[in-house]
Amino acid sequence: MADVAEAGTGRRSRGGGGAARRAERTAVSVETARFIERNIPNFEVLNEEALQIIEHNAETVLEEIGVNFVENPEALERWKDAGADVQGERVRIPRGLARQLCATAPKTFTQHARNPERNVEIGGRNLVLAPVYGPPFVRDAEGGRRYATIEDFRNFVKLGYMSKWLHHSGGTVCEPTDVAVNKRHLDMLHAHMTLSDKPFMGSVTAPERAQDSVDMASLLFGADFVQNNTVMTSLININSPLTFDGIMMGALEVYARNNQAAIVSPFIVGGAMAPVTVGGTLTQVLAEILAGVSYSQLIRKGAPVIAGAFVTSIDMNSGAPTFGTPEASHITYGAGQLVRRLGLPYRSAGGFCGSKLPDAQAAYESANSLNMGLMSGVNFMLHACGWLEGGLVSSYEKFVMDADQLGALHHFAKGVALDANGQGMDAIREVGPGGHYLGCEHTQANFKDAFWRSDLLDYKPFETWEEEGARDTQALASARVRRLLETYRQPELDAGIRESLDDYVARKKASVPDAFL
Repeated sequence: MADVAEAGTGRRSRGGGGAARRAERTAVSVETARFIERNIPNFEVLNEEALQIIEHNAETVLEEIGVNFVENPEALERWKDAGADVQGERVRIPRGLARQLCATAPKTFTQHARNPERNVEIGGRNLVLAPVYGPPFVRDAEGGRRYATIEDFRNFVKLGYMSKWLHHSGGTVCEPTDVAVNKRHLDMLHAHMTLSDKPFMGSVTAPERAQDSVDMASLLFGADFVQNNTVMTSLININSPLTFDGIMMGALEVYARNNQAAIVSPFIVGGAMAPVTVGGTLTQVLAEILAGVSYSQLIRKGAPVIAGAFVTSIDMNSGAPTFGTPEASHITYGAGQLVRRLGLPYRSAGGFCGSKLPDAQAAYESANSLNMGLMSGVNFMLHACGWLEGGLVSSYEKFVMDADQLGALHHFAKGVALDANGQGMDAIREVGPGGHYLGCEHTQANFKDAFWRSDLLDYKPFETWEEEGARDTQALASARVRRLLETYRQPELDAGIRESLDDYVARKKASVPDAFL
């Protein structure tokens, strides 16, 4: 870490003074909305009795059934030292211990971006929106469905940077299959750090790749800054039911040790990886959250954590996951209540759908999923745009379709203003009976931002729409993708920092042979 710190600070001074001021004047400004601050209530489906039953049952699961920490002897020793009953790889946690450990995790924290104007506050009444994560395939209207490449990855980072309503660059926006498995995390991190100035996520596919993420962040921000501030989130999935594997926990250990945030998130397909009932699933979700978050605090007390709940149901005929269903909504709302009682930031929901195309099925299911996320009190929403085919595909068209609709979430979350302007009494008095409001003073003062308006959907008369090619939404989205990528301009980055990142990636790649497994 010492040579990383030296490189980060020693080269940071290059390009300063007049060059920096000229760069600032010529940099392209991309508007990004501030993270959502809810002025609406959360929707709650569980009463106090139900919450207490689930909390009691979750503690029973931890105490009597236990959880497995596999391929991680050091984790087992940590749990023994903390007072847990460890038999083999099974860890049974005494009632109350996990909740006690979770209490040291912060209720809210700031994730810093390299552009301070893009910093996000995670927790409380806030909602931070991030794009799709993890698909091995991509789809666009021209090329259809195909394996993702690093060029696709960079395109999605650019689209995320250009999207007004996305606050976060995300992580593995697609899996670049043309780059060796053991090296692609370097290219992905490099893309997030250089092609966007929004916050981003680190790699979790191996502990050493998590360490690379910390090292590269230290070059970008400075090593001291990274140790004292949170500059990355990371997605740590639990192998439901009740199993914490060595790779995910190894990555969690790296991030927690270095004061970086982890999303501790069960990956639940109801009926396959959890009970078919809402109450049973919520019990297992809470038990897994308690075990995972408390373990992060054994690594470093006060390490930032986001408690997650990725939950879908299953089609009992085909075995395929389903999205936008009432049961998923019940679980998402209920998990939000449980996580808030723990005093932790909450991750869930997204633009989920099972559709193969960005069609009506995709729109219905995604709308249901996005709205339940807003109303359930989610603080960090991964997969907010671009998700298709049950998470197997990152779709160019759906990315911009979803990103456009995120603006509606921003507007709805503002709530109802009832100040003097919001009451509109001056307008009612001015117009009176039988008039119209189009030309009144109140309308003229407010029309520019009174109503949310899509930047994508078509509101033109039929004749105009027909003359312009009778384009459906996918065609409009394809045109928007092309326009965004054509007008993209890379955000300014200090030349010395860029050189340090380039050098780090090149050296790391050269140090090991390619591996595709």
